[in-house]
Amino acid sequence: MQVASYLKLSIAVALATIALKTGAWWVSGSVGLLSDALESLVNLAGAVFALMMVIVAERPPDDGHPYGHHKAEYFSSGFEGVLIFAAALAIVAAAVRRLLEPQPLQAIGLGLSLSVVSSLLNGALAYAMLQKARSHRSMALEADARHLFTDVWTSAGVVAGLLGVMATGWQWLDPVIAIAVAANILREGGRLVWRSAQGLMDLAIEPEARAEIDRTLASFAHHSIRFDHIATRRAGQRRFVDLHMHMPAAWSLGRAAALRTSVEQALMSAVPGLRASIQLLPMDVEAHFDEAKDPL
Repeated sequence: MQVASYLKLSIAVALATIALKTGAWWVSGSVGLLSDALESLVNLAGAVFALMMVIVAERPPDDGHPYGHHKAEYFSSGFEGVLIFAAALAIVAAAVRRLLEPQPLQAIGLGLSLSVVSSLLNGALAYAMLQKARSHRSMALEADARHLFTDVWTSAGVVAGLLGVMATGWQWLDPVIAIAVAANILREGGRLVWRSAQGLMDLAIEPEARAEIDRTLASFAHHSIRFDHIATRRAGQRRFVDLHMHMPAAWSLGRAAALRTSVEQALMSAVPGLRASIQLLPMDVEAHFDEAKDPL
């Protein structure tokens, strides 16, 4: 199943959980279950936007975007983080109102049952999506999966709070649990926004991928071949590496180009999704990247 297919499934599951959790809140009057339903609305909006961004990210390079559209997935992660912030504020507002104006809960058992069913759906989908996100290095899919896991823990907290209300009769436990839920999803929202911002600023590739690059280059390096000025970055599912390859000045252009092709193919085989750009230089020539400072 492709990334877009998982996101479509996420939209369908979000609609189902919204119905279940809204029903749970409606029959019980629990503000904790209301907070759970609000977060499911965020799941739906996040999944729809993630699907849109994945479709954009899969577009081929064009004149305006010669390196492709892979960074579109980072917008999805940031957007979902902002939605989480909005949901958390709505939850806190509802919880504070309930603390100030307590109301008895009704049909708690039915509400809990509906919440547990929706959590099982979210948990199963989130696990499958996270595995797919790791294999395809999809930021949008990973963000949606982690948000679903947050939703599962949110539901678990709400259920624990309602069980506490049933056991003790303390009605204030319900809004307090809702506020705790809001604090938890605020943390997740902040993490998603931070990762989105970092991705948009051209992070280096993962350490394990960089280690594969270094090992591959080491297999080609010897007394007449060396590599330097190795720079990497990642954009969504795509990885990039730029470097210089130094070789004897007496070599013919054809021989140098053939070796460069071999190195590029080896790098791309070692790191899936990698695009390598290698500049050829004579052994005794060094490149300098010091930028001239603007005059004051």
